Amino acid sequence: MLFESTETAGPDYSHEMEAKARGARIVAGVDEAGRGPLAGPVVVSAVVLDAARIPEGLDDSKKLTEARREELFEEIVASAHVSVVIAPPTIIAARNILGATLWAMRKAVLGLCVTPDRVLVDGRDVPMGLPCEGLALIGGDGRSVSIAAASIVAKVTRDRMCRIMDCDAPLFGFASHKGYSSPAHMAALALHGPCRHHREDFAPVAEAYRRLTEPTVAQAV
Repeated sequence: MLFESTETAGPDYSHEMEAKARGARIVAGVDEAGRGPLAGPVVVSAVVLDAARIPEGLDDSKKLTEARREELFEEIVASAHVSVVIAPPTIIAARNILGATLWAMRKAVLGLCVTPDRVLVDGRDVPMGLPCEGLALIGGDGRSVSIAAASIVAKVTRDRMCRIMDCDAPLFGFASHKGYSSPAHMAALALHGPCRHHREDFAPVAEAYRRLTEPTVAQAV
């Protein structure tokens, strides 16, 4: 595993070109969405861009408007090789959040219809079991266009899933806060307790469940 943390002004194709200069033919970017929320899945995408058809305006998904992410999502899936893997709350509970993310990253790379010769991963960790060498790039979604594309695909996919979760569990407002610990979400969690979309091993969720299930003073007497 390689590791790099140098800052750059924005995402470009330089890391991909460097890998190709060293013999790689196919370079994939990998990123996730949803490690921090209290509910919903972690979504990971792996993307291999066509160097001749790189969509303009690729950037860290958090820096883009929802409308622009949706536009770029359509351009990416139309021009690149894309793989998406979902790690639901059950996998997160079984593997912990980091383990679930790395599990999904590996499966996303293996799910590509082409086998990469180099994988660029956003963050500090590279999953085990990749078919090639991986490079961890801190802030990679703002440095590599391949990672930026993966971040957009992962973010748009997860946001769409959160809208479906909202239809299934409308008491929690998942469409608006996307499972993060907003005041409205925390109030709903305290009032109604966790639903099947919540991550049971996350402390606020476990605490909400405990408060709703522990005996009251009257019951104890």
